[in-house]
Amino acid sequence: MIHSNGFRPLDRQECLRLLAKAPVGRVVYTRQALPAVLPVNFALDTDSAVVLCTSAASDLVRAVDGVVVAFEADDFDAGSRSGWSVVVTGRAAVVTDAAEHGRLLRTGPRSWMPMRDGVFIRIDAEMVTGRELTGAS
Repeated sequence: MIHSNGFRPLDRQECLRLLAKAPVGRVVYTRQALPAVLPVNFALDTDSAVVLCTSAASDLVRAVDGVVVAFEADDFDAGSRSGWSVVVTGRAAVVTDAAEHGRLLRTGPRSWMPMRDGVFIRIDAEMVTGRELTGAS
Protein backbone atom coordinates (compact mmCIF):
# COMPACT_ATOMS: atom_id res chain seq x y z
CA MET A 1 0.00 0.00 0.00
CA ILE A 2 1.28 3.48 -0.91
CA HIS A 3 0.50 6.09 1.72
CA SER A 4 -0.69 9.55 0.73
CA ASN A 5 2.81 10.93 1.34
CA GLY A 6 4.19 8.65 -1.42
CA PHE A 7 6.00 6.25 0.90
CA ARG A 8 5.31 2.56 1.34
CA PRO A 9 6.31 0.96 4.65
CA LEU A 10 8.60 -2.06 4.35
CA ASP A 11 8.27 -5.15 6.53
CA ARG A 12 11.24 -6.58 8.41
CA GLN A 13 12.11 -9.17 5.74
CA GLU A 14 12.06 -6.57 2.94
CA CYS A 15 14.24 -4.29 5.05
CA LEU A 16 16.81 -7.02 5.70
CA ARG A 17 16.84 -8.04 2.03
CA LEU A 18 17.61 -4.46 1.01
CA LEU A 19 20.23 -4.00 3.73
CA ALA A 20 22.06 -7.11 2.55
CA LYS A 21 22.63 -5.40 -0.83
CA ALA A 22 23.80 -2.02 0.50
CA PRO A 23 27.58 -1.46 0.54
CA VAL A 24 27.60 1.44 3.02
CA GLY A 25 25.43 2.63 5.89
CA ARG A 26 25.60 5.14 8.72
CA VAL A 27 25.87 4.39 12.42
CA VAL A 28 24.10 7.01 14.56
CA TYR A 29 25.31 7.39 18.14
CA THR A 30 26.04 9.95 20.85
CA ARG A 31 29.47 11.59 21.15
CA GLN A 32 30.06 14.01 24.02
CA ALA A 33 26.28 14.32 24.54
CA LEU A 34 25.74 15.30 20.88
CA PRO A 35 24.39 13.25 17.96
CA ALA A 36 27.05 11.82 15.68
CA VAL A 37 26.77 10.01 12.35
CA LEU A 38 29.56 7.96 10.80
CA PRO A 39 29.47 6.29 7.36
CA VAL A 40 30.74 2.71 7.50
CA ASN A 41 30.85 -0.44 5.44
CA PHE A 42 29.08 -3.37 7.09
CA ALA A 43 27.62 -6.83 6.74
CA LEU A 44 24.51 -8.56 8.04
CA ASP A 45 25.23 -11.54 10.25
CA THR A 46 23.23 -14.77 10.17
CA ASP A 47 20.98 -13.50 13.00
CA SER A 48 20.33 -10.19 11.13
CA ALA A 49 22.67 -8.18 13.37
CA VAL A 50 24.60 -5.41 11.63
CA VAL A 51 28.35 -6.03 11.93
CA LEU A 52 31.04 -3.37 11.55
CA CYS A 53 34.82 -3.74 11.57
CA THR A 54 36.91 -0.91 12.98
CA SER A 55 40.11 -0.21 14.89
CA ALA A 56 40.12 -1.17 18.55
CA ALA A 57 41.45 2.31 19.30
CA SER A 58 38.68 4.15 17.44
CA ASP A 59 36.43 6.67 19.16
CA LEU A 60 33.49 4.69 17.78
CA VAL A 61 34.34 1.63 19.91
CA ARG A 62 34.39 3.66 23.12
CA ALA A 63 31.20 5.51 22.22
CA VAL A 64 28.96 2.59 21.23
CA ASP A 65 30.01 -0.47 23.27
CA GLY A 66 26.96 -1.46 25.32
CA VAL A 67 24.83 1.43 24.08
CA VAL A 68 21.66 1.54 21.98
CA VAL A 69 22.43 3.02 18.55
CA ALA A 70 20.74 3.38 15.20
CA PHE A 71 22.08 2.20 11.86
CA GLU A 72 20.71 3.49 8.55
CA ALA A 73 21.29 2.50 4.93
CA ASP A 74 19.50 3.64 1.82
CA ASP A 75 19.51 3.78 -1.94
CA PHE A 76 17.96 6.51 -4.07
CA ASP A 77 17.65 7.37 -7.73
CA ALA A 78 17.22 11.12 -8.11
CA GLY A 79 16.15 10.79 -11.74
CA SER A 80 13.17 8.57 -11.01
CA ARG A 81 12.62 10.02 -7.54
CA SER A 82 12.54 6.53 -6.06
CA GLY A 83 14.44 4.63 -3.42
CA TRP A 84 14.36 3.15 0.04
CA SER A 85 15.65 3.74 3.55
CA VAL A 86 16.06 1.19 6.36
CA VAL A 87 16.85 1.87 10.03
CA VAL A 88 18.04 -0.76 12.51
CA THR A 89 17.93 0.16 16.19
CA GLY A 90 19.56 -1.95 18.87
CA ARG A 91 22.33 -2.40 21.39
CA ALA A 92 25.86 -2.27 20.02
CA ALA A 93 28.61 -4.42 21.51
CA VAL A 94 32.22 -5.16 20.72
CA VAL A 95 32.66 -8.85 19.91
CA THR A 96 34.89 -10.29 22.65
CA ASP A 97 34.26 -14.02 22.21
CA ALA A 98 37.32 -15.52 20.49
CA ALA A 99 35.32 -18.07 18.48
CA GLU A 100 32.88 -15.47 17.22
CA HIS A 101 35.72 -13.08 16.39
CA GLY A 102 37.41 -15.86 14.40
CA ARG A 103 34.19 -16.61 12.52
CA LEU A 104 33.74 -12.93 11.67
CA LEU A 105 37.31 -12.73 10.43
CA ARG A 106 36.28 -15.31 7.82
CA THR A 107 32.72 -14.19 7.09
CA GLY A 108 32.30 -10.63 8.38
CA PRO A 109 32.91 -7.26 6.78
CA ARG A 110 36.38 -6.16 5.80
CA SER A 111 37.42 -2.68 6.82
CA TRP A 112 38.18 -0.40 3.92
CA MET A 113 41.05 1.04 5.96
CA PRO A 114 44.21 -0.98 6.63
CA MET A 115 44.49 -1.90 10.32
CA ARG A 116 46.21 -4.35 12.62
CA ASP A 117 43.97 -4.14 15.65
CA GLY A 118 40.57 -4.66 14.05
CA VAL A 119 37.54 -5.41 16.20
CA PHE A 120 33.98 -6.21 15.26
CA ILE A 121 30.97 -4.33 16.56
CA ARG A 122 27.56 -6.02 16.47
CA ILE A 123 24.35 -4.02 16.44
CA ASP A 124 21.44 -6.24 17.42
CA ALA A 125 18.47 -5.80 15.07
CA GLU A 126 15.97 -5.21 17.88
CA MET A 127 13.86 -2.83 15.80
CA VAL A 128 13.96 -2.76 11.98
CA THR A 129 11.91 -0.22 10.05
CA GLY A 130 11.97 0.98 6.48
CA ARG A 131 10.11 2.74 3.76
CA GLU A 132 10.18 2.92 0.01
CA LEU A 133 9.49 5.83 -2.29
CA THR A 134 8.32 4.41 -5.61
CA GLY A 135 8.49 7.54 -7.74
CA ALA A 136 6.64 10.67 -6.77
CA SER A 137 4.95 12.77 -9.39
